[in-house]
Amino acid sequence: MPRVVVFDEFGGPEVMRVVEEPVVEPAAGEVRVRIEAFAVNPLDQMMRSGASPAPVPLPHARLGVEGTGVVDALGPGTTGLKTGDPVILTAVPDASARGSYAQYTTVPASRVVARPAGLSVTEAAALWVAYSTAYGALVEKAGMRPGDHVLITAASGGVGRAAMQIARQIGAVPIAVTRNAARQDELLAAGAAAVVATDHADIAEAVGRHTGGTGADIVLDLVTGPGQQDLLKAARPGGTLVAAGFLDPRPTPFPAGPPLTFFNYRSFEHTLDAVVVKRMAAFLDAGVRLGALRPAVDGKVFTLDDVVEAHRHLEKGLHAGRKIVVTVP
Repeated sequence: MPRVVVFDEFGGPEVMRVVEEPVVEPAAGEVRVRIEAFAVNPLDQMMRSGASPAPVPLPHARLGVEGTGVVDALGPGTTGLKTGDPVILTAVPDASARGSYAQYTTVPASRVVARPAGLSVTEAAALWVAYSTAYGALVEKAGMRPGDHVLITAASGGVGRAAMQIARQIGAVPIAVTRNAARQDELLAAGAAAVVATDHADIAEAVGRHTGGTGADIVLDLVTGPGQQDLLKAARPGGTLVAAGFLDPRPTPFPAGPPLTFFNYRSFEHTLDAVVVKRMAAFLDAGVRLGALRPAVDGKVFTLDDVVEAHRHLEKGLHAGRKIVVTVP
């Protein structure tokens, strides 16, 4: 029988186990996908450890909010797809029941899009969460335009790298923020027009220098916490700040500084909207085809039997911001 990763209690990576389960027949409007690979995300780690902001029902909970595979079966009335089509999962809001850590998952047909040609299976598995988050925050929320200076925190992470590439594709100017000056060359190679290393420079002063004194038009804060106050000083009056992450668990003070437009962004806000998903898919497909968008995948690719080690790899930070991918035989 097909295999699936489940966990019955919260804890470390070792609580996950691989079990066999019968395949689920797709209901009306659903599609069953044979998973070829999935990416490991911080949200998976939070769900597994019991730190997820949304409740995770136990026992026998699943994991996985993104992945890629081929259509294996269609439910009654499902149109626009056929068996064998390569697809990407665009949203698994009920990952504890339908997660992608499995050989098969069954989801509404609206939750898959065609896999862009030109991507390997491992790259396709790592595309959606990072790039849809960056696109949704910068394009749909902040209205990023050509010429905008965009300040991006946690720039070496998956969403940060995607944000730099998307800004470049649109014609905006991405300015990367990192805590360590040793990552400057890596971030420039990843698409940053400039890098601000907080261990060597004041953010507001450096951004002012890179923007001709005007400040950043858009700030993408993937960290939040007390450090957001320094980002506010680097934004131009009338600019936009989008908070789209939670890497710093400390409280974020009430914004104080120049008048700005503020957004708190959560990706399911758009990935559950079929109209926006269509725009996202078209944008990402075009970017892949033009060579502007390419996910960074960790050099160590795991298999389903090694899923515990994949989570340990994430927790130790050995992936250096690149997406960790697990292939499913």
